[in-house]
Amino acid sequence: MNYEYRQLIGGTWTDASNAGRWDVLNPATEEIVRTVPFGNGDDCRQAIEAAAAAFPSWSQKTAYERATLLKKASDLIRDRSAHLAHTTVLESGKPLLQAKGEWVVAADLFEWFAEEAKRAYGRWVPSRNVAKRQLVIHQPIGVVGLITAWNFPAYNIARAASAALASGCTVVIRPSEYTPLTAMEMVNILLEVGIDNGAVNLINGDPASMGQEMLHNEKCAKIHFTGSQRVGKLLMDGASRTVKRLSLELGGNAPVLIFPGVDLDQVAAGAIAAKFRNSGQVCIAPQRFLVHKAVAREFVDRVTIAASQLRLGDGLLPETNVGPLINSRQRNRVEQLVCESREQGAQVTLGGKRPDSQPRGYFYEPTVVTQVQPAMPLFENEIFGPVLTVSSFDRADDAIELANRTRYGLAAYVWTNDLRAAIRTAERLEFGMIGINEWTPQSTEVPFTGWKESGLGKEAGSEGLHEYLETKLISFGGTG
Repeated sequence: MNYEYRQLIGGTWTDASNAGRWDVLNPATEEIVRTVPFGNGDDCRQAIEAAAAAFPSWSQKTAYERATLLKKASDLIRDRSAHLAHTTVLESGKPLLQAKGEWVVAADLFEWFAEEAKRAYGRWVPSRNVAKRQLVIHQPIGVVGLITAWNFPAYNIARAASAALASGCTVVIRPSEYTPLTAMEMVNILLEVGIDNGAVNLINGDPASMGQEMLHNEKCAKIHFTGSQRVGKLLMDGASRTVKRLSLELGGNAPVLIFPGVDLDQVAAGAIAAKFRNSGQVCIAPQRFLVHKAVAREFVDRVTIAASQLRLGDGLLPETNVGPLINSRQRNRVEQLVCESREQGAQVTLGGKRPDSQPRGYFYEPTVVTQVQPAMPLFENEIFGPVLTVSSFDRADDAIELANRTRYGLAAYVWTNDLRAAIRTAERLEFGMIGINEWTPQSTEVPFTGWKESGLGKEAGSEGLHEYLETKLISFGGTG
C-alpha cells in the first residue's frame, strides 16, 4: 500500500504551512520511524474551513449512503490489519497481537456506526391542540475537531470519527504527535473508499495552537478530546466563550474489589493480562486492587509469580507481551510515583526499576507494589504504567469507600461469587462502567462513559451517535 504520511486538508495531501517537521520515534529503540509534517493553528484553521465547506454535501447524503462508505472502510481495515498493526507497533511500542486487536475493534466501530446511523430516529409527539402537529428530529451538529491520545491511536480515533461521520458531521482529526502514522493510515483508507472533498481532514502539529483554533473558530461546532484532566479542564474553560460542545475522556483510576471465595488463580491470571496490557497505558486498566484480608496474601503471591513471567521487549517480537512506555517523560513519571510511594511505606515485591536487559527504549519492569495506602501517590494518581498496586480491606463498606476515594470515575471491577454483594457493590460504586467478574465491560454496542472528573459525554453504543446530533423540534400549526 502506498500510503501518504502528510496532512490531509480539503482532500489534498499537504505539508505543514510553516514547513515544520516532526520525527516519530520507536519507543522500543528510540530510532526515527518516519518524519512527518508538524504544523500549527494555521493548518487547523484551513482544515476547519475545508470541513465546513464539505459539511453541506456530506450531511445531505442519506444515512444509507454514508453507511456504505463506512462499511467499506471497515472491510479494508480488516483486510489490512497486519500491515496497519505493524505501523502501530513501530510508533506506540505495544505488542503486535494487541495492535492487531485494536485495529479489529476500530473496524467494528466503523461497521457499528454505519448501521446505527440508520436508526437516528425522530418521533411524532401527540399535541394538546387538535390543530397542531409536533415533530422531533435529529441532525448533525457540523464540524467536529478530534484531539486524540497516543495509547490507542487507532481505537481512539475510530470511536469518535466513525460516530461523527455516520451522523453526517465532517471532522478535523488531530492525533497525538507521538502516534500520527496510525491516524494517517486510517485517513488514507477513508479517502480511498470515497469519503473525500474535505469530509475528513487530518492535521499534525503544535497541540496548543491547534487546540486554541478549534476552541475559537466558530465553524468548529464541537471538540472531542481524549487525554489528561489538565487539558480537558482547559478546554472546558475555553469552550465557555463560544458555548462549544465538548466530549471529554479524561482517564481513570480503576479500583478492583476482590472478595473471598473467588478462584484466585483465575482472578490473578486475568488481572495480569488486564493490568499489563499496553504496558498499563489504558484508561480503564485495573489499578487499585482492593483485596479482602482473608485472601490478600495469596493474591499477592499469585500475581507476583505471574508478573515475573511476563516478557518485556520490542512489540514486534512474538515472545513480547509487555512493551515500552510511550516516551521518557512517561517513564520518569511512573518511576517517580513508585519511588515516592516506596518512601512512604509501600513494598515493592517485583520490579520497580528500569530493566538492565533493555539499555535503549522507554522500558519499565512489570511491577507489583503492596501495602499501598490511600494517601500514597500510587493510590491517588492514574499511574498509566506497568505497576499493579495492592491494598487490603476488612469490610465491604470500607472497600467501597476506598474505591470511591478518587476524583476519577471511569471503570471499576468487582470479583465475587455472592450475587447480592455484586449488585449492592456495583450500585454504590461511583463509576460509569462496572465489570462484575470480568475485565472488559466495554464494547462497541454499549456506552463508554465516565463519571466525575473522568469526562463528559458517551462513546460507542447508540448513545455515541447522539453525541454528534442536535435535536430539533418542528411544530406545525393550523392543521386541524
